[in-house]
Amino acid sequence: MRKTLLLILTFFCVALVAQEPIKVACVGNSITYGTGIANREQDSYPVQLQRMLGDKYLVGNFGKPGATLLNKGHRPYTQQQEYKDAMAFAGDIVVIHLGVNDTDPRNWPNYRDSFIPDYRALIDSFRMVNPKCRILIARLTPISDRHPRFESGTRDWHDEIQLAIEKVAQYTGVQLIDFHEPLYPYPQLLPDGIHPNAEGASLLAKTVYEGITGDFGGLQMPKTFTDNMVLQYGCPLRIHGKANAGEKVTVAIGKQKQQAVAASNGKWEVELSPLEAGGPYTLKVSAGKQEYTYKNVLAGEVWLCAGQSNMEFYMNRCVTAKEDIPLAANDRIRLYDMKENWRTDDFEWELSALDSVNHLQYYKKAEWKACTPETVKNFSAVAYYFGKKLQDSLQVPVGLICNAVGGSPTEAWIDRSTMEYQFPAILRNWKTNDFIQDWVRGRAAANTRKSDNKLQRHPYEPCYLYESAIQSLEQFPIKGAIWYQGESNAHNKEAHEKLFRLLVESWRKTWNNEEMPFYFVQLSSMARPSWTWFRDSQRKLMMEIPHTGMAVCTDKGDSLDVHPRQKKEVGERLAAWALNQTYGWKQVVPSGPLYKSVQFKGNVAYLSFDYAEGMTASDGMPLRTFEIAGDDELFYPAQATVENGQIKVWSDKVKEPKTVRYGWQPFTRANLVNAAGLPASTFRTE
Repeated sequence: MRKTLLLILTFFCVALVAQEPIKVACVGNSITYGTGIANREQDSYPVQLQRMLGDKYLVGNFGKPGATLLNKGHRPYTQQQEYKDAMAFAGDIVVIHLGVNDTDPRNWPNYRDSFIPDYRALIDSFRMVNPKCRILIARLTPISDRHPRFESGTRDWHDEIQLAIEKVAQYTGVQLIDFHEPLYPYPQLLPDGIHPNAEGASLLAKTVYEGITGDFGGLQMPKTFTDNMVLQYGCPLRIHGKANAGEKVTVAIGKQKQQAVAASNGKWEVELSPLEAGGPYTLKVSAGKQEYTYKNVLAGEVWLCAGQSNMEFYMNRCVTAKEDIPLAANDRIRLYDMKENWRTDDFEWELSALDSVNHLQYYKKAEWKACTPETVKNFSAVAYYFGKKLQDSLQVPVGLICNAVGGSPTEAWIDRSTMEYQFPAILRNWKTNDFIQDWVRGRAAANTRKSDNKLQRHPYEPCYLYESAIQSLEQFPIKGAIWYQGESNAHNKEAHEKLFRLLVESWRKTWNNEEMPFYFVQLSSMARPSWTWFRDSQRKLMMEIPHTGMAVCTDKGDSLDVHPRQKKEVGERLAAWALNQTYGWKQVVPSGPLYKSVQFKGNVAYLSFDYAEGMTASDGMPLRTFEIAGDDELFYPAQATVENGQIKVWSDKVKEPKTVRYGWQPFTRANLVNAAGLPASTFRTE
């Protein structure tokens, strides 16, 4: 009888122990506490985490507004009551998010050397009260460029602290979670530039939930992976995705099979050996009971085709549409067309659209499709003609990803980190910022008129199209990019010169390829006064940035229409650059005559050019639009002839010429071409 009672009592005690919840201590500053959240008792991240984890867990909020990790900081966490309460709680799991307040100039400049030792001591203190506790430390939440000290130190110290936190995780064996990545593309979730609102707090709670449970929702693949896709051939092929932490992922294609294990952040990656061009292949990706099978996959050359409305310009609007669309059926060309849900035409968007835009849900779902008359008619004409010429020449499959938004400015396509460090001034108050073209700001204001949110997003906002589109493409290998844009930045060539360099740098960083080809279209010929200087600026950018090329199309412009309809030549001229520079087809001339140098002899200027073979007038008439000036900068129309592979230029009105310019009219009838029939660029000698 006594033995039976003892067994019952033991069972009862074990049951009580089994029912005790797992204690989760959320340690941090005001972001953990819930400052700035209207109802923090219901919506701070620890409270939302409690709802996600359920009754088997007990979550405690031990956040102290203003607390520093540094023990010599202006408000050390270890000296606060919240720290004592957290120690008494003796959590089985401890989640630490400290360091944001250490960016204060009272703290980091003086005591940065103590950060790692102080963090390790904090971790050790929680291990002392519960030796079996599991500790997760978080990379810092973002601090917006709207912060008053952003450029004076906060931005840089914030990044230094991130690196220190990563080192702490590495050398203490604790789990690192990322509070930065989920919030960074959503600056509107930080109303004061620092504190997440309730929605932002939910992203933090989700991050902690995933970190604790390892539940990332199972196997996930990038949106760009669909049937009929084209995978880049001829180079090691990295395939990325997400899965539940610790899950084994298998990737198989052709005779290859590779495996990876999802890390604690759910991310996994395998590297496949280079594929041979052709196909079709079947790609299978599996994890546990989940499997994705992608059929009719080809291996070939993949190019991103981006920009504004002249890149978007559909095949069915081209002058060559009637003859070329019926002949477009080609299974070796595949199209991935990223179309927007809401056009940026002059009208007010509904509130539901504005909310979706805030959540980066600007694009419709896309899938890879074979090129047919039906699929190509509403596809980019420039992209199609570029791809067709490549496919005809290389005789390998070609995949074209089109991502073009009418009216979009360059700054919308650049990643936020690059802009924060290289051009932060353009980020501030962008709707009233003079760096941004009046037309762009006006159209964004028209689309968002129904919103009373001061931080309402729009596709023309700096970084928006990168965050909603380019970032989603980064896991899809490409050969290079073609770009047709500039109309929405032509008001300020100096700003564009900086932005264009940052764009190329940003994309090359995104695809981890410092030599990624980037070929672009010079603005065409149109009656807009700033376009002469802008075109010449584009020419100089091509000469200065390696692995770029510029297609000239002033001969295909329209004096009144910003959307000239002759797109076949534009696409093929871009393809000529790719064939010559990327694929080594030196027999293909990539450009018309490009100004190289000038020599003055008496009253005559002698101009030298690259790609000068066979220079002549396109229409058999005398060469037009050359002008010449002396020191007074008064330009006069000049005579010009081809002489010994150079252009000889003179005017009886200029005795001592110092400067020559060509095609220096917004809408120009310039007619210099080379033997390939390609036009010379607008230029001005220096």
